[in-house]
Amino acid sequence: MCRRATGGLREMFGTRPVTADRESSDSRGAGGDRTLVIDSAAEDVVFRELEAMHEQGHDFTAISEERGTVAFGDGASDARVVIDPIDGSLNAKRLIPAYSLSIAVASGSTMEDVDIGYVHDFGTGEEFVAVRDKGAALNGEMLDPEVAGEALEVVGFESARPEWLAPVLAELTDKVWRARVVGSIAISLCWVAAGRFDGMVTTDVCRSVDAAAGQLIAREAGAFVDFLKHGGIEAPLDLDARYRMVAARSPEHLETLVRALAVGRPLEA
Repeated sequence: MCRRATGGLREMFGTRPVTADRESSDSRGAGGDRTLVIDSAAEDVVFRELEAMHEQGHDFTAISEERGTVAFGDGASDARVVIDPIDGSLNAKRLIPAYSLSIAVASGSTMEDVDIGYVHDFGTGEEFVAVRDKGAALNGEMLDPEVAGEALEVVGFESARPEWLAPVLAELTDKVWRARVVGSIAISLCWVAAGRFDGMVTTDVCRSVDAAAGQLIAREAGAFVDFLKHGGIEAPLDLDARYRMVAARSPEHLETLVRALAVGRPLEA
């Protein structure tokens, strides 16, 4: 289903080849962000696949950035499908090649309950997949959970408005060698999984649709993830929930990044 949705999205992007075709509308999605034309079109593609899955006898609740919470069935199933049809919408609109489809399947209500994570990066054409307790793969090749950088050489930052980013970077002076901003939380988490980033930080709050799939991929690849003030990975999957998140290849690096975020961007900031 995820791969069929990826193919449908690729076709949709092809029919909207320039920024003017992908511009924002006047509406806002259930997650609160302004809706792009391509956001709505992308969600239509994914929901067609979800509807087909339901017609095959599967009941679940979809949690999506634009439509919110949608029950497929009588709502009795604990299964949840958490979707961001385009994670990195601004990149997609501006034709910056770093945006992704993110889909997570969970058997409960928290990040800890996510069983399958799928992220397709449309810029590189890479597919990241994880199954709980069975590891994570990049384009079908298993990622090595033992990979861990000895230093915080490269760290990714998301929710990277300058006024949010600057105080956290100040706390990391002499601790991080280089900062990178991709513009997609899902991709940044996958790059931690692949060892491209030694860690990543969201300097402001994110939502379940941004992180549900990527956090499982990172953890199954041996990284460590913390949703601040949510008991590590017990953060809720509800669309209304907001949290700041840190991931790193080692517990020590995770602690360094968590401390910088907590001091540089206190929760009430």
